[in-house]
Amino acid sequence: MIELSARAVPHQATPNLYIEQNLRPQGLSLGSDRDFLTNRVNTSSLAPVDGGFGAWSFLFSAFFVELIVWGFPCAFGTFLDAYLRDPTYASQKNAQLLLPMIGTMTSGIIYCSGPVTYPLIYRYPMYTRISMWIGAAICFASLFGASYTTSVVNLVLCQGVLYAIGGTMLYNPCINYMNEWFIARRGLANGVISAGAAAGGLILPLVLPGIIDRYGTAKTLRIIAVVFAVCLLPMLPFLKGRLPLARVVGPAVRSGGEDRKWMKSPGFRFVMIVNTIQGFGYFVPLVWLPTFASELHLNATNSSLALSLLNGASLIGTLGFGALTDHMDTWLLAFSTLLGTCLATFVGWGVISYSLAGLIAFGMAYGVLAGGWSSFWPGFIKTVVSQEDPRLATTLMGYLMFSRGLGNILSTPITAAMAHPKGLSAVQGRLGFGVGNGKFENVIVYTGTCFAGASLIAGVGWVVEKSYQRSSTRR
Repeated sequence: MIELSARAVPHQATPNLYIEQNLRPQGLSLGSDRDFLTNRVNTSSLAPVDGGFGAWSFLFSAFFVELIVWGFPCAFGTFLDAYLRDPTYASQKNAQLLLPMIGTMTSGIIYCSGPVTYPLIYRYPMYTRISMWIGAAICFASLFGASYTTSVVNLVLCQGVLYAIGGTMLYNPCINYMNEWFIARRGLANGVISAGAAAGGLILPLVLPGIIDRYGTAKTLRIIAVVFAVCLLPMLPFLKGRLPLARVVGPAVRSGGEDRKWMKSPGFRFVMIVNTIQGFGYFVPLVWLPTFASELHLNATNSSLALSLLNGASLIGTLGFGALTDHMDTWLLAFSTLLGTCLATFVGWGVISYSLAGLIAFGMAYGVLAGGWSSFWPGFIKTVVSQEDPRLATTLMGYLMFSRGLGNILSTPITAAMAHPKGLSAVQGRLGFGVGNGKFENVIVYTGTCFAGASLIAGVGWVVEKSYQRSSTRR
């Protein structure tokens, strides 16, 4: 009778059966065993995956979390320009070094936090939702506190480090919950969530300059803190997991080696290498584009427009490539976009970006091609782990975030050492390479080379992964 009932469980309940089978304690008594099987049969009462009100309301709310947590550091260039123009901040010791690091530090800490925070989420899932509320409060307090300081060091601590800590507590559980709510449409879901950062990067650079000019940086930070709080509070109740807490808490997963399979996959090793190199190149235009635009003698509005359109184009890339990874070979998509980004960098940034029109064209091409990279992660992960194991899928997402975060943090000081004028350039005024007396030539070459190397390694990894899959099938 129990066997017949278990077979009646709908396909949508499969992920829960996978977890319960692997979390089932050994040595249960007859009564306990009966209770366990009863709970297993009742799995069909859980909310459906890949659809339904619970899944879509979570996805909508997670999109707004991404917009707030990631959109703010993506638009930090607007604040940086205001800080550097204000003698109160710019005249302080090491201000030219510390102020640009605020945005990089924020996103870098969030990226690199995955290997630390995800094990804590699995170990103490009963505190996950509480931590999200605390994280939202920390984000509000960090911006509000930064508005009352004129010290550059305190700005770094509040607007950079403290905001990143709150953002980590708020954002990382969303990735874990996403892997519970979505399986067949996981690529699309990840693309929708990632699009939040692009949406924030599109909207904020257009809105912030006017507010800063009218009220100054301090009042603007307070306004943003209040607006973020008002937008977040209605969303937090919908940010929850699909699995009941009792089904998540339990002994360590015994997956018969499934949790170590990815370590033996040569394809995933190539993914980690490509992902790291892509991170060393991707964030460079986001940091330097406003400064590049100022060397073209563009006003603050046009400088913000170029960055805003880059982030807006990333919105298209994350949604489009996120949906494609559910239906197409992820390696093919990755190789194509990396090669396209390499060409866009050398041609778009290095050649035609000597005017506003050329800069906007480069920003939009770069945003579409490079901005959707994180949407490929679920596609890479599903080739080495079971789609029905949200815990392991989230763990690997954490490793990918960490490797990309290394590039996020280190690419800024690397390119800062390269950004020096070379004197009068023979191509000045006719090529992007010559803007600012050749100041950005090495930066452009560095960025394009990163994507060229990443595309080459991706091509090799694609071949190696296919060979490994064929050999595994024969065995």
